[in-house]
Parts: sequence; C-alpha cells; structure tokens
Amino acid sequence: MILHHLCALTIAIIIDWFIGDPPKWPHPVKWMGSLISFFTKHLNKGNHRKGRGVFMLSLIVLLTGLITLTITILLYQWHTLAGVIGEALMIATTIAQKGLKDAGLEVYEPLMNKDLPLARTKLSYIVGRDTEQLDESEIVRGTVETIAENTSDGITAPLFWALIGGAPLAMIYRAINTCDSMVGYRNQKYEQFGWASARLDDWVNWIPSRLTGCIILLFCKPVYLNLKPAWKLFLTDAKKHPSPNSGWCEAAVAVILGIQLGGVNYYKGIVSDRARMGQPFEALKAVHIKKTIVIMSSAVLLFTLFLWIGGITIDIATSWF
Repeated sequence: MILHHLCALTIAIIIDWFIGDPPKWPHPVKWMGSLISFFTKHLNKGNHRKGRGVFMLSLIVLLTGLITLTITILLYQWHTLAGVIGEALMIATTIAQKGLKDAGLEVYEPLMNKDLPLARTKLSYIVGRDTEQLDESEIVRGTVETIAENTSDGITAPLFWALIGGAPLAMIYRAINTCDSMVGYRNQKYEQFGWASARLDDWVNWIPSRLTGCIILLFCKPVYLNLKPAWKLFLTDAKKHPSPNSGWCEAAVAVILGIQLGGVNYYKGIVSDRARMGQPFEALKAVHIKKTIVIMSSAVLLFTLFLWIGGITIDIATSWF
C-alpha cells in the first residue's frame, strides 16, 4: 500500500505543479472553511468554549476522514489504478506549490517595476500583517517568510502524511491546518475556542517542519557560511520563532541566502517584535523572493525523494515479517 501512496503523492505533485488550484473549481478546503465558519458562528460563544472547540475540530476531522476513506476504498475496490489516480487528485488539493510560487511572483513583479503600492497589495493577500507602510525590504521579508513557512505546512507536511495514510490522512492534515488558520489565534475571541486546533496543528507539523528545514540545509549550500557554523546558526535560530514549527524552514532559508528574517510586524496596528533569524550578509532585495522559490522547489523535490527512499525501505522491511 505504501507504494500506491508514493505513486499517488508523486502524481499529485505533478498535477499541482501544472494545474494548481483554479479559482472556479470546487475545492475541499473551501468546503472545510464553510463548515468551520458555520460551527464558529454557532459554538464560539458563552461558556465552555474550549470544549466546544474540541467538538468542532473532532467533528470536522471525523467527517473529512470518513468521506475521504470511503471514496478511497471504493476506488481501490473498482481498480488499483482508479485508486491511485483518485488518491492523487485528492492529495493534490492538499498541497499548494504552484499557488505559493505564483503568489510570490505576484509580489516580485511589481517590486521589479518599482510599484510599491501594488506589491504591498499583493503581499496583503498572503500575510496577516499590516502592509500599508512597508518599504521594499519589508515587503521582501514578508514574502520570503511566507514562502519559507508554507513550504512545510503547505506542501511537504501533507505529502508526509500522504505517505503514511494516503489521501485520507493528507486530507485530515489539511482539515486540521485549516481549522488552525481560521480559529487558532491567541486573542480574546479565539484563544479558548481555537485551543485544540492550534495544539493539534503544532503536533502534526512537528516532524515535517524539522525534516524540511534539515533537508533544505543538507542539500542547498549556504552562500556565506561554512557547514558547521551554518548548522549551528540554523539550529539556534529555528527555535526563536513564536511557533514551534514555523522557524525551521524560515531559519534554513535565512542561513542559505545570507539574509535576516524576523523583526517588527504590525497586526491591525498592534506591534509584534519577532526574534531575528539568520545574519544580514545581504540586504533584502526582490531577487531573494525568486531565490526562495527556487529553494522551495528544490526542497519539495528532495523531500519527495526522501519519502520514496523511506517508503521503499519500510515496504521492504515489513515484507520480511
């Protein structure tokens, strides 16, 4: 079964690379979002909000898993090829390599044309921070941080879970991640209700984020640092991020490119001063967006190769027992 998962996730990567997520096509994440919005409206009030949030998360995960598992079983019962292709199509909806690349280039292009207002607007579509007053370096920083962070939770993490449990587990991962992105905030409105979503999202991203960050640094040569100081800086800076997982890919990209990420952000006018990652050997420029996209693409290719090696090894090992 692992070989089926490997074939499916590889086809999914190819589908996503060439097609992505056409805006007018039906998409499971949109359905998940509508369901989360419905439950949030009716459950995020009154007492026992933490328990209500646990209930919402459990129900969405259960529904997602049951629906996807049922479809997968039926397809494999019909024909193995139908099962693999069906899984590939479902897994493709959980990854966003093309969308992430395109979003980065939509910020890069106006920067190259010296159109800061348009670049700020494009950046605002992919980040939560205030963008109205950002200069070029801050626009670049926001874009690079977003691409780096989402290399894991937007691409390699669902692929990791797809190897283990095929499309059902990849879709469950995406359901958890969508819950976290909508209600997993530390503010008065969501801190209790989104607690379970945020914690579970941390857990399911723990291994993939670290694997992805390490793979980036293993196979992409740092511009300014030798191997030992590069790894030391990476391992130190990755833990500085307020999220237990987001810092791993961001720190890896910062070390590879010789730039510094982190710093002061504003969210609806409220200051958030995040720890710095990397050393500023180079000032942040638009070209770093393109370089980060190249790193992302390389990381996905290498991560897929890692999954194939690991998956085949597991398949051979289990066949002996």
